[in-house]
Amino acid sequence: MDKEALRIVYMGTPGFAVEPLRRLVEGGYNVVGVVTMPDKPAGRGYKIQFSAVKEYALAQGLPLLQPEKLKAESFLQALRALRAHLQVVVAFRMLPEVVWHMPPMGTFNLHASLLPRYRGAAPINWAVINGETETGVTTFFLKQEIDTGEIIRQERVPIADTDDAGTLHDKLMLLGGQLVVDTVDAILAGCVTPVPQERLAVEGPLPAAPKIFKETCRVDWRQPVKRVYDFIRGLAPYPAAWTTLRTAGGDEVAVKLFETEKLPVEHTWKPGTLLTDGKTYLRVAATNGLVDVKSLQFPGKKRLKTDELLRGFPSFPYICAE
Repeated sequence: MDKEALRIVYMGTPGFAVEPLRRLVEGGYNVVGVVTMPDKPAGRGYKIQFSAVKEYALAQGLPLLQPEKLKAESFLQALRALRAHLQVVVAFRMLPEVVWHMPPMGTFNLHASLLPRYRGAAPINWAVINGETETGVTTFFLKQEIDTGEIIRQERVPIADTDDAGTLHDKLMLLGGQLVVDTVDAILAGCVTPVPQERLAVEGPLPAAPKIFKETCRVDWRQPVKRVYDFIRGLAPYPAAWTTLRTAGGDEVAVKLFETEKLPVEHTWKPGTLLTDGKTYLRVAATNGLVDVKSLQFPGKKRLKTDELLRGFPSFPYICAE
């Protein structure tokens, strides 16, 4: 079978999933259908927004399915009617067995980590938060337990100390797009020997990548400066780390933090103490160093560089961060 005859159903939702789909379509592979999340209201006006994958699928004229329930018989019938030989899943929902077991060549997933490390919903964020210096992308055949299937291919990429979750996302998106194509080619050529994750040598406990909630994103200034720096960049630009600034009078405001630099200097300030000249810099004391805040966002305002923000205050009133 050649790639024009191979019938592929693609499943995905966010921007990360568009690149592999684009590579398949532009590479001449026969994508017979796309499955993505139902439309939902978003933003202040609650306008209906299409997923990034839907936008691309519509632009390419690809058949589209948007099931509310993946076990609904109407969806299963429509999926069977596509007669897929292979299903490709990138940043989608957990599939029931009746779906991933359907195509004769199987269903494989692209995951943004070097499995079995960082199984879960937020592998990019947690790799940066934990100060990793390397990560990658993995393709694996699906089975019932999430992110545990047999590995097909992996590619590695270094994490620079200046990377944040956004820059790493883009690197892995491009790498993952190529890996999906390479995986499809390997399956077509019949040269795939899947490897159970249990056979991979991993030192120490496996780091996980659970879903991130608002409270997860609160900065703990009592941590060492490197940990705080990694935490903030691991959540930038989304969902963004945050802290509460407090005035001497007890007034509080929650602000989001984006770009920072770590200054590993000795000091005697209490963690969370704010240091500023009121014009150009804003620094926060952490254990064994200072975090130099380069950009931040107050509620209801746009993201600003620190010097831009400070120009809006005749006298910066906040004395500590908690």
